[in-house]
Amino acid sequence: MKSLSELEQIRKQTLERIQMRKEDRENEARVVVGMATCGIAAGARPVMMAFVTEASRRKLSNVTVSQTGCIGTCRFEPMADVFLPDQEKVTYVNLDEQKARRIVAEHIVNGKPVYEYTITAAMGVNTRGNEQ
Repeated sequence: MKSLSELEQIRKQTLERIQMRKEDRENEARVVVGMATCGIAAGARPVMMAFVTEASRRKLSNVTVSQTGCIGTCRFEPMADVFLPDQEKVTYVNLDEQKARRIVAEHIVNGKPVYEYTITAAMGVNTRGNEQ
């Protein structure tokens, strides 16, 4: 059994590690690709690999690409959400490998969303929220 002081030291070290991870995430870009059956059937695997490959090719160490289940709008698959620090989430739809590479270049690297690939554009809504 550990002594009370040893347990307190372990607790402090763990809290420090958690805080460091939290600080690292504050400057991190995240891409979350829908990889449920609907996404995979629509071509999400190559899209996800394009995000990973392009981020790696550009040596972007602050980008995490992960997968999730069904996002809920299967007709727009393959889909991905992009989260950048201090920006709203952007949902991209009807993706392919070329679009994924462009999203990395324009949105993740330069902070400018590619609006024509967003769910808002696909639904025919302009950026003011009015029907087009």
